[in-house]
Amino acid sequence: MLDKLSSGLRGIFDKISGISIADKEKVEEIIKDIQRTLLQADVDVRLVFELSNKIRASVKSKEMEGLTLREKLIKTLYEEMVKLLGSEPGKLELLPQRIMVIGLFGSGKTTVTGKLALWFKKRGLKPAMVACDTHRPAAKEQLIQIGEKIGVNVYHEGASAIEVARNAINKAKEAVLIFDTAGRDALDEELAKELKELKNIVKPKEVLLVLPADIGHIARKQAEEFNKLVGITGIIITKLDSTAKAGGALAAASVSGAKVKFIGIGEKIEDFERYEPERFVGMLIGYGDIKGLLEKAKEQGIERTAKNIMEGKFTLLEFYEQIKAIQGMGPLTRVMQMFPRLPKLNIPSELIDLQEEKMKRWRYAIDSMTKMERENPEILDSSRIKRIAKGSGVKEEEIKELIKTYRQIKKFLKMMKGGKALKRGPFASLLKQFGFGF
Repeated sequence: MLDKLSSGLRGIFDKISGISIADKEKVEEIIKDIQRTLLQADVDVRLVFELSNKIRASVKSKEMEGLTLREKLIKTLYEEMVKLLGSEPGKLELLPQRIMVIGLFGSGKTTVTGKLALWFKKRGLKPAMVACDTHRPAAKEQLIQIGEKIGVNVYHEGASAIEVARNAINKAKEAVLIFDTAGRDALDEELAKELKELKNIVKPKEVLLVLPADIGHIARKQAEEFNKLVGITGIIITKLDSTAKAGGALAAASVSGAKVKFIGIGEKIEDFERYEPERFVGMLIGYGDIKGLLEKAKEQGIERTAKNIMEGKFTLLEFYEQIKAIQGMGPLTRVMQMFPRLPKLNIPSELIDLQEEKMKRWRYAIDSMTKMERENPEILDSSRIKRIAKGSGVKEEEIKELIKTYRQIKKFLKMMKGGKALKRGPFASLLKQFGFGF
């Protein structure tokens, strides 16, 4: 999982920050740590050694005068990680268009089609999905189910992919048409022929290749093959949350000639986001993504709550809004990564493993509180807890757990209020250069 790559990189940055005399031996020791971490993430060996040589060169460089050797290492490692994992973000315009979603069997194309449709819908463009995978019996039904769940129309009439596509183009009134296509275990002649014919009929603005992260560095070969066949305009990496090879897949895709435009970060239809290498690396190494956090909060209509949280104002009202928004913002682990961390801070596991049912019951409990209790949780004594339990149908033990978790989160947020921990460290002068200002 990405946790392993993230913890490895964070450990390296911590090690660099602890160096008192950055001599040649220490530099080589750090480079070996980098190599080990990236190779374990299935990053191509050649890319790993290219990065290693760039770090060695930067240490000797006179271009970064004014920076200590330690700061040179941090700056170079951050910048090279961004380049390794994609450099510039891929763009997808919010305009009426047709999009083909392609890839091999099992890559997650149908789910991605739904996630992409929801992404456009949230941004004010009316989408529709087209079920062009006529080879897999369950594909059409799966897409219809997704369409019903997110309120998006699905066109599926026709015996063949070509017929379905033509019917959809003739009937559809929606601004964005997203075509889910068939896959195979390998890119064979039959699939190649069908994709070429579909592209000629659909005339898509975007041809997006779906690659599962668990294929690691093989992503480059697949991307190059599909690009040669139909000319892909972008890549979507799925299953990013469930494999140790995610770093390798991102690095491989970035050197294939096509940009990674989106990443799938979980199983839920909402667990889907634009891929921006700088912000992604920032989260990996622990510097957070405040901009991304506020964007997600705005998407859920709770930007004011997010700002209150970042300013240290955190009552049960904010906690209530946070619970409501968690599902819409994606996995809680992902949301927590967007907060800048304190060095060596271990986030309590109960904050990460909150279950959906538990959150619902916590909301029932907060609904049964008075306004004063929500705004001043410290007044919640045993008699008040008993009354809330009776009114909400939630056990007293669960309410006590809710209060305990709230206090833990409040303590965590207080520790990092205003990003003070990052301002005081040896990286302060570098954070501004990287765009992580607070």
